[in-house]
Amino acid sequence: MKEIKIETLLNVYETLDELPKDVVDLMKRAMEARDKSYSPYSKFSVGTALLLENNEIITGSNQENASYPSGLCAERTAIFYAGAQFPDVVIKRMAIIAGSRLKITDKPIPPCGACRQSIAEYEIKQDSPIEIYFMGEKGKVVRSHSLANLLPLVFDKTVL
Repeated sequence: MKEIKIETLLNVYETLDELPKDVVDLMKRAMEARDKSYSPYSKFSVGTALLLENNEIITGSNQENASYPSGLCAERTAIFYAGAQFPDVVIKRMAIIAGSRLKITDKPIPPCGACRQSIAEYEIKQDSPIEIYFMGEKGKVVRSHSLANLLPLVFDKTVL
């Protein structure tokens, strides 16, 4: 038997004020997208903003459905739209803001597993990392240089 160790390196900022202005601007776009969330069942709203290599900014919010599996997370809403509208443009950065409408969410909330897998697909497709910033509705902000930090043992096309 051989044991392997997997480590993740993340940067944690105490507030948005510590981030560069261009990242703060992208986080604000994610906040605006969060306001457009359709989440009447969970009362949990998420907004995402993507910065593309061509300087386009794509936003998305979670969209729920009474048939729960039919809804879609904000991250996938944005990344699939970017893939459909700009299929050959690299996604440089992703900002995510999430939180409950029932209580204050002050802890960073990362993408769910399904979103991590979808983001991984685009990192692999474009052969470059997607920088990811995520937070609750207030408080600390976490930065990951790449989705690979959040999903180190990725399932990809090489196993098919």
